[in-house]
Amino acid sequence: MVCFRLFPVPGSGLVLVCLVLGAVQSYALELNLTDSGKATCLYAKWQMNFTVRYETTNKTYKTVTISDRGTVTYNGSICGDDQNGPKIAVQFGPGFSWIANFSKAASTYSIDSISFSYNTGDNTTFPDAEDKGIITVDELLAIKIPLNDLFRCNSLSTLEKNDVVQNYWDVLVQAFVQNGTVSTNEFLCDEDKTSTVAPTIHTTVPSPTTTPTPKEKPEAGTYSVNNGNDTCLLATMGLQLNITQDKVASVININPNATHSTGSCRSHTALLRLNSSTIKYLDFVFAVKNENRFYLKEVNVSMYLVNGSVFSIANNNLSYWDAPLGSSYMCNKEQTVSVSGAFQINTFDLRVQPFNVTQGKYSTAEECSADSDLNFLIPVAVGVALGFLIIVVFISYMIGRRKSRTGYQSV
Repeated sequence: MVCFRLFPVPGSGLVLVCLVLGAVQSYALELNLTDSGKATCLYAKWQMNFTVRYETTNKTYKTVTISDRGTVTYNGSICGDDQNGPKIAVQFGPGFSWIANFSKAASTYSIDSISFSYNTGDNTTFPDAEDKGIITVDELLAIKIPLNDLFRCNSLSTLEKNDVVQNYWDVLVQAFVQNGTVSTNEFLCDEDKTSTVAPTIHTTVPSPTTTPTPKEKPEAGTYSVNNGNDTCLLATMGLQLNITQDKVASVININPNATHSTGSCRSHTALLRLNSSTIKYLDFVFAVKNENRFYLKEVNVSMYLVNGSVFSIANNNLSYWDAPLGSSYMCNKEQTVSVSGAFQINTFDLRVQPFNVTQGKYSTAEECSADSDLNFLIPVAVGVALGFLIIVVFISYMIGRRKSRTGYQSV
């Protein structure tokens, strides 16, 4: 974690910002905003990323994920006064910004709104964009929290508007901090209140000088995501995680009976999130390409290892499990999703459909090459066996016929 020194923000005193850096490809921000007396007036810690769909010059559409934007500033963040409520303001990259506004009532305070602005004139992030300029998306929230309570929401919260999907998780925030001390009383979001705490998953961590102990094939679990009353994403798979941290290798089989699933479904993106008592989140993010196929684009993971450390990594530039829209992807054979050199996922008995699920059932499957090769060999083997049998019968027939002719000549 890199902590920036205190620096003045006009009209708000001092700001201390800690930005977690590393392999995680989404924001992990911590903000401690102080007043002129150096007392904490607002505290926030959260993670977020953004997915934007835009039109290109050749009239097709592309989807980009905005996650790691390099240098971040916090100009305009304020504690608030009698005329203006507290505000968190974040700027990053060329023309990107994010703002959260708060207000206070007699016994509560509210997260009133969130505003996200992005710059399609940034050719690096939005190559070949048809319309160039800064676009702002405003979301009204009105989340009410008891005054002097710390708001917590570990669950994924997703906002979608105007081709922009905003994802937030591991959120901690308290505006109007009393007496400069962040409260220990927590107010949970509705998603966290209803989430299930699962039993611990058993793991194997060998010594640094040995290879991981081979694990038995993991049990396949069935996971789903609902959009209202309808199922919008289906996944069936056995999952085996291969982790290397500080030269120590771990092999972890995910127990589906101890794993909870959530997620979201959008027109061009879909998310399946798995979590348990040891897995904070394991995200599978799917995207549409060329308007007619889907694929696994991104995997994010944050979990506790047996030594108490937290392992977090992400990759939003993957290309696995490719299949036509309206179908499912299936691979019964073992398959490996390589997220990074330190993290791979082995899948078994996999079947997934993140889009166009009808009546809660899988559509016709497109099989992986490993399964297809096996299915191709079976008829080939049968054909070879039948051909060999025909040859044997033919040879036997010819031998028998020759013997018959010899017998007639003797008579």
